[in-house]
Amino acid sequence: MKDTELTQRKNDHLDIVLNPALARKTIRTGFARWRFEHCALPELDLDSIDLRTVLFGRTLQAPLLISSMTGGASRATNINRYLAQAAQTLGLAMGVGSQRVALESEANWGLTSELRQIAPDIPLLANLGAAQLLGKHGVDYARQAVDMIEADALIVHINPLQEALQTGGDRDWRGILLAIEQVAKTLAVPVVVKEVGAGLSASVGRQLAGAGVAMLDVAGAGGTSWAAVEGERASTPQKRAVAMAFADWGIPTAQALCDLRKTLPHMPLIASGGINDGIDAAKALCLGAQLVGQAAASLNSANTSAEAVIEHFQILIEQLRVACFCTGSADLVALKHATLLRIENDA
Repeated sequence: MKDTELTQRKNDHLDIVLNPALARKTIRTGFARWRFEHCALPELDLDSIDLRTVLFGRTLQAPLLISSMTGGASRATNINRYLAQAAQTLGLAMGVGSQRVALESEANWGLTSELRQIAPDIPLLANLGAAQLLGKHGVDYARQAVDMIEADALIVHINPLQEALQTGGDRDWRGILLAIEQVAKTLAVPVVVKEVGAGLSASVGRQLAGAGVAMLDVAGAGGTSWAAVEGERASTPQKRAVAMAFADWGIPTAQALCDLRKTLPHMPLIASGGINDGIDAAKALCLGAQLVGQAAASLNSANTSAEAVIEHFQILIEQLRVACFCTGSADLVALKHATLLRIENDA
């Protein structure tokens, strides 16, 4: 595919996700089925609640990942700078968007060592699609992606549904698991594997754990539907009809998280996919996530300024802090033992 076509695709994705009427949610995350038991006597100082955690040897001030949002579009330069500034200011982790365009052309769109200069203290995660790891150059691509931004880890995103539905998508997925295993064995930094909104099943999680992956991002259904996004981009009514049939496809985020935690009790997990606020984040952490990721919900602020991104995540952090306070949880370890009740008849 030509560079201009890839860049146009990325611009289309941004336009659609930024338009709430188009990037519609057709399936729920499942977090509404869970309710915390309220603690009316927390015996805590709200301002002393400790939200710190550690990721890849770096301390985070809150267990939040500014998830992969964009790569390969010209406006991504400012977006990435704003995100990096916010992550550094608040002490959060940051994952960049796909670096494929930056690796295959001279257009890096802000995906350079400048990001590390802006955010010297945070965990910074590089990002490549699994299909780019196939072939003899796969490991080199992975190394280049990490070196390009001086990353602490590499995210490998797996998105078979999206690739199947988009024009020019990668349709041959034979050998992907072996390619991921090869990269995980040879790369100097940990490998994180994430879906992009259709969720990771327990069986796939077991395969990835066996391949040496260090962390999994469940990236479940309930946030942006990339099938619906590709349906909006479709060049013909027929292609749109095929894509829109899958608009509610996938494993809801809460279900994927619970299933993976039960199957892989020691695997570090990131919960992303439709995380709306700090209460969702608290539920995800209680259900077994080490980290909570958010992307689309913060894209409008990321398209505005670093200050807007900071304000957005300050709200989420304060919501998470209050959730800890009202469950009697002094820190994230205590939050994992908070009482979370399943409401079977809730939506």
